[in-house]
Amino acid sequence: MPGKVVIRKLVLDVMKPHKPSVLQVGLDISSLSGVDGCNITMIEIDKSVENIKVTVEGSDIDYSKLERALEENGATVHSIDKVSIGKAGKKLVEEADYKH
Repeated sequence: MPGKVVIRKLVLDVMKPHKPSVLQVGLDISSLSGVDGCNITMIEIDKSVENIKVTVEGSDIDYSKLERALEENGATVHSIDKVSIGKAGKKLVEEADYKH
């Protein structure tokens, strides 16, 4: 029987208000079941919003719960910039380095 297919890694382009802080957003994301951790990078700060890159890794990321956690913090997902999908318990495939 084939293993369950799961989301293992997501990289999202997200717009959020200044409050709550990226620390609070990160804590909320990391508390979700199936999430092992996250990284948030500030891309740009505007007068009323922040553009952040959110990288989430885990054993079984539930995108709808992740999106809901972001929305509860006033954030909006602009795009999914990267996704890694695999079978539960298997190796996470990283992007190959491309040299010109």
